[in-house]
Amino acid sequence: MHVPFYGRERELSILHETLDSRVARLIVLRGRRRIGKSRLAEKFGECFDLHLTFVGLPPEEGVNDEIQRRHFANDLERQTKQHSIRFDDWDFLLSNLGQITQKGKVLIVLDEINWMGCLDPAFLGKLKTAWDLYFKKNPHLVMLLSGSMSAWIEKHILRSTGFFGRIALDIVLHELPLHQCSHFWRPYEKNIAPSEKFKILSITGGVPLYLESINPKISAEENIRRLCFRKEGLLFIEFERIFSDVFGSRAPFYKKIIMSLMQGPQNQKKMFESLGVEKSGVYSDYLDELVKTGYIARDYTWKIDSNKMNPNSFSKLSHYRLCDNYLRFYLRYIEPSKHNILQDRDILPVGWTSIMGLQFENLVLNNRHKLHDLLNIRPADIRIDNPYFQKGTKLSPGVQIDYMIQTRFNVLYLCEIKFYRERIGTEIIKEMDKKMKALKIPRGYSVLPVLIHVNGVTAELEEQEFFSHIIDFGAFFSDS
Repeated sequence: MHVPFYGRERELSILHETLDSRVARLIVLRGRRRIGKSRLAEKFGECFDLHLTFVGLPPEEGVNDEIQRRHFANDLERQTKQHSIRFDDWDFLLSNLGQITQKGKVLIVLDEINWMGCLDPAFLGKLKTAWDLYFKKNPHLVMLLSGSMSAWIEKHILRSTGFFGRIALDIVLHELPLHQCSHFWRPYEKNIAPSEKFKILSITGGVPLYLESINPKISAEENIRRLCFRKEGLLFIEFERIFSDVFGSRAPFYKKIIMSLMQGPQNQKKMFESLGVEKSGVYSDYLDELVKTGYIARDYTWKIDSNKMNPNSFSKLSHYRLCDNYLRFYLRYIEPSKHNILQDRDILPVGWTSIMGLQFENLVLNNRHKLHDLLNIRPADIRIDNPYFQKGTKLSPGVQIDYMIQTRFNVLYLCEIKFYRERIGTEIIKEMDKKMKALKIPRGYSVLPVLIHVNGVTAELEEQEFFSHIIDFGAFFSDS
């Protein structure tokens, strides 16, 4: 069955630019699991005479460096028709690969390199040596180092003195934008209402592998039942795969961090208190890993003052946010029903829309570039943008803005991202007006409130003309 390839035009274009180079290129490709790294590499590989891919084994019990090398040797034999390749040392394997890729247009993909090399402290040094001795001598060769552990790659490759000056590109893949997500409903995408797509996207986000599993011929509820609430469903078994494969023995603590953010954003102090641990470099590293793998986001606030604006204007105050929609849905609704699902009981939990507000915020924040287009704001005119929060004091109340944009023209766009199952009425005006009054706004600033919704607004709300822009979620699916 042909698997469709949607999106990634920009990343593919950047990769294609390397084909005009007269020297070998070493490229890093990273991003969370299921985000489409392997599919992008496969698509890029269509331009080469020879495309070789090697995938590291997940760090399961019993997997050691010898087994990793044997697996690599098996892949090498299968793809090059060789036999009895020595695998007692990475030097032999890499030199063998280097010698057979001396000529022609060649793409070598080392996928999940964080798994491949984590068990041998000398692996990356041997790879660097093989690059210098063999691979870089073919001017038409591209080697792509791919992995889902971004922090590991950053520490051991991007910041490594051994690879200094050798990395030509560092590409990070994020979720697909919504207008590209819509293509997964083909050939019915124009017949499916945005609210119907939203039900699916509130769980899958813009993760390509999850979207590939959609059956566009059935309803959102049936898709969710099939994917999440059957023991064979992809999204029923996916959680354990993420945590066991990516985080290994540390998975239980990573899961606790994720669970502490299920109800909404938290600062680091409150998070550590809820986890019952003291702040330390180790736990801060865990948080950093979750941020870099794309499962949580760290949102910094800032001071609204153009006279003090500089490249470091974000304050030290920050909140962590669970930005992966699937993880929240799994922990809130799938895991508590796990026993019933394993017993083949037909369930679809009632009230699962109660988390849709947080899920909707994530979708909008992950597609903020499209929002800028809808607001007619040029990227060059944006000074700072992020979810915004003002800490409360004795003299002034705290306030949180779902998303705020500050432009170089001293204009503040205060975006309220609201999920209602019914149309939104004029009651939202009072709520937004209270936030605007609590916000400390310097003299000379203009404030434009913006409402982003899913299921429509009442005619009375539109007639009030309180919001400068009222944006329907459906507008995010337009590619114009």
